[in-house]
Amino acid sequence: MNKLLLTASCALVTCSLYAQQPVTVDAYRFAESRLIYNTAPLVDNNVVSPEWLEDGRFWYRVLTARGSEFILVNPAKATRSAAFDQEKLAASLSKATGISYKAYALPFRAFHFLNNNKSIGFEIAGYEWTCDLQSYQCQKVEGHLGDAHSGNGRGGVLSPDGKLIAFIKDDNLWVRELPGGKERALTTDGVKNFGYATDNAGWRSSDNPVLRWSHDSRKIATFKQDQREVSDMYLVTTNIGKPVLKTWKYPLAGDPVIPMIHRVIIDVDAAKVIPIQVAPDPHRGTLSDDISSSGTFDDVDWSDDNTELAFVSTSRNHKEEKLRIANATTGAVREVMQEKVATQYESGQDAINWRYFKKTNEIIWYSERDDWGHLYLYDATTGQVKNQITKGQWLVTSVERFDEKNRVIYFNACGLDKVNPYFSHFCKVNFDGTGFKDLTPEAGNHKLTFVPGEKYFIDSYSQPDIPATTVLCNAQGKLLITLEKADITRLKATGWKAPMPVSVKAHDGKTDIYGLLFTPTNLDAGKKYPIIDYIYPGPQGGGVRDWSFMAARNDHQALAELGFIVVILEGTSNPLRSKSYHDMNYGNMAENTLPDQITGIRQLAARYTYIDTSRVGIWGHSGGGFATAAALFRYPDFFKVGISESGNHENRSYEDDWGERYNGLTSESDYAKQANALYAGNLKGKLLLAHGMMDDNVPPYNTLLVIDALTKANKDYDLIVFPHARHGFAGDGPYMMRRRWDYFVRNLLHAEPPKEYQLSGRPDPRY
Repeated sequence: MNKLLLTASCALVTCSLYAQQPVTVDAYRFAESRLIYNTAPLVDNNVVSPEWLEDGRFWYRVLTARGSEFILVNPAKATRSAAFDQEKLAASLSKATGISYKAYALPFRAFHFLNNNKSIGFEIAGYEWTCDLQSYQCQKVEGHLGDAHSGNGRGGVLSPDGKLIAFIKDDNLWVRELPGGKERALTTDGVKNFGYATDNAGWRSSDNPVLRWSHDSRKIATFKQDQREVSDMYLVTTNIGKPVLKTWKYPLAGDPVIPMIHRVIIDVDAAKVIPIQVAPDPHRGTLSDDISSSGTFDDVDWSDDNTELAFVSTSRNHKEEKLRIANATTGAVREVMQEKVATQYESGQDAINWRYFKKTNEIIWYSERDDWGHLYLYDATTGQVKNQITKGQWLVTSVERFDEKNRVIYFNACGLDKVNPYFSHFCKVNFDGTGFKDLTPEAGNHKLTFVPGEKYFIDSYSQPDIPATTVLCNAQGKLLITLEKADITRLKATGWKAPMPVSVKAHDGKTDIYGLLFTPTNLDAGKKYPIIDYIYPGPQGGGVRDWSFMAARNDHQALAELGFIVVILEGTSNPLRSKSYHDMNYGNMAENTLPDQITGIRQLAARYTYIDTSRVGIWGHSGGGFATAAALFRYPDFFKVGISESGNHENRSYEDDWGERYNGLTSESDYAKQANALYAGNLKGKLLLAHGMMDDNVPPYNTLLVIDALTKANKDYDLIVFPHARHGFAGDGPYMMRRRWDYFVRNLLHAEPPKEYQLSGRPDPRY
């Protein structure tokens, strides 16, 4: 046979092997039924968001099969009851308004008690209403609430005593008296790009000040931020007429100058600035890539008597931490301790976990020095370790409460659950390391809400395939009341099924990695399905993100319903494991979890024969967008189709702190070798790139560099540009999702999707 004919014949065989009938509108509609706005309303008795009362009780609103119900709980008496008679209130409200209301579809979602709890108040259409809980007579209060709810019109930070609000004006820090509104300046020498308490370094920004009030509301810890010589970033709007150039300070990895903070304490009454006597610090924090990750000034801690300020200085590359204590009157500083690490230091996962106790002259410090994130007790005078507080092959993620009086710490931890190391548990331990106890021993991921006064906590625990149970416990972990048990009866009636938890070995052949597998509702185990790998390699996060029960996770189950197997694998270098696990790809982001994805998918295919490893797709956003392009460029024979959204493909063109934290300084790591553009010529499969042109997190030039490299390599690619979108696409998200479905259907199923299917995005009115 002629060689050309043979090649053509083989090509036809291959096409016929995979060619399928067009995917119908009904198939897309069924896939859409698996998105969160269609599945969440079918889960009953699921979410408890407590609203606290001054007498220690709390109420919450829960969605049930019959609608919304208001529940009142008394922790001291361990009672749970209806907050009020909804039938009577609906009848009375219907009579008073002339509008027919149903008992479990009341026109408000929040209320407040009045008249010594004998009546309640609530808002309907901008008007305050009250209802007497004895007679159930409802009446409208005169006057519209619009003016009362207008606020002060300017962002700020409220003082602990509620009498002052601190705000930024003309690069200086001011305070406004409450009530009354009298304003006065606390500083006068702030100038543009060298202002007080400014929150405008890198991609995070707001008009609110970054500061920490002293406990007595008489002092403020903040800084004067110098970014006068910091490089600018630019974005250009898309509009009719002349575009607008957006310019802001955005340092890049390797830049010679980055924002520096000159630490100060401000005496509020005297409007006096007290410089803290240390050299300026890099704009760095111990928890993330910002000094205000928690919405306040991170890594500072006032002493109980407000005479001292403890703070941590972080080096530019996050490898050196110095804990210092400043005199709040003079600004004099004494060095207490320091910790140096080979890669990057972090003070926890969900919270900063160090604390200063002046009364006992002690510091609790977080360290991964034994390969796990644990707490240590230090002498604040000598800077020496008194004892290790927590220990074992597990890690503290966030301290919830330091009980200094009883010398007990309450904290969340991962690695204690035999089912899954990512499940979070709530524990306690004494300062001296004795008395450790897991207060939430039930298998699952535990999420805590604390009652003011911290005598009780609400625990909601679940697993990806087991819905939540929500309970009220005392501080010792004793069960007082079962508040809710999520009911998924109505959800399961639609044919819905939970993702399958899976575990495989990492690329080293010995480390366990964990993930979730999504399969079609009507899985035919005798068929072969292409597999789609959703990736978010971190290293500051992971693809699963939350190991609790969810009715939907992104569009993973929706994609599965279209004829795919979808997998999320938490590969090595993601957090919430050991330090060595987290550091496996330090200095080599290009490899970040990709070898784990490949070996993991192959293991799953050996276990589940319906997985077709000749048709592997991959997609991700941001860091996942970087990893997706890297997958198709570096492993082109394994990954056949990829969708790369908002990827930071070139970390020399991304904000300084993210790369320099997880990759080292540009002098310590070969950034050029890790850039995706360098390998674009290896592309064999189908690649769709997407980016928002107003992305102030990962500037769109990251994707344009890849496009330029693909063009020069004469490679075909596909592109979606959102002219007005920022990093997360926002209103353009549903369009991107539909295009994602289309792309995988065409290129992995080799079928034709319905033309321009419209995702409805209908919200449930009860939410």
